[in-house]
Amino acid sequence: MTGIAINTDVGEGFGAWRIADDEALLDLVTAANVACGLHAGDPDILRRTCEHAVRRGVAIGAQVSYRDLAGFGRRFLDVPTDSLVNDLIYQMGALQAFARLAGGRIGYVKAHGALYNAAARHEPHAAAIVRAVASFDDSLPLLCQPGTETWRQAGAAGLRTLAEGFIDRGYTAEGLLVPRDQPGALITDPAEAAQRAVRMAIAGKVTAVTGEDVELSPTALCVHSDTAGAVELASAVANALRANDIPMIPIR
Repeated sequence: MTGIAINTDVGEGFGAWRIADDEALLDLVTAANVACGLHAGDPDILRRTCEHAVRRGVAIGAQVSYRDLAGFGRRFLDVPTDSLVNDLIYQMGALQAFARLAGGRIGYVKAHGALYNAAARHEPHAAAIVRAVASFDDSLPLLCQPGTETWRQAGAAGLRTLAEGFIDRGYTAEGLLVPRDQPGALITDPAEAAQRAVRMAIAGKVTAVTGEDVELSPTALCVHSDTAGAVELASAVANALRANDIPMIPIR
């Protein structure tokens, strides 16, 4: 096995408010999905987060979102496609500046929250993500769920896609994430999360909340920083991967 990346969402505070223990998580993961200011994050946080990631050798990813600070990017917004493209490019540009100041660079792009989930089926918003990445830097890989509209359009546009699996989220039989307000949406037990991570990495499968096996072969596994016990989840997953001789690598 060539290895698998472990990614987490970081930089998701604002001003004096912090959501997660970013530094502890950055000691455990290999890739950081950095909030770029429109669902969370501010210039101070962006700069500090990039510096922390570079010091640890953690890949920096632009986690782009709807313009939705009040809703933490977890509300669908019916944004015109052209405006959404510009919002996404704006966010990538902001992060790129701070990544370079820290001696690093943006290594990949991932949509956040409602945009990520909506674009799995919403053709115009999937197109906005793809157009934004292609316009900004078409060499950047796009981290997304396989089989989704985002995945299909990115491949058709010639972008490199990286398959993502979620260790702390429940799956539907269709291979999509269970909405957060429904039973089985969150996995908070470290042992269960670790078992799921190893199975996804080795067998390319995860069990849906309805009992079916979902096929996927992830390049990266995600743990959300605002999931209860995120540091413990990430630690259990890292330990389980090491115990099974599965290398943990940055996203490249």
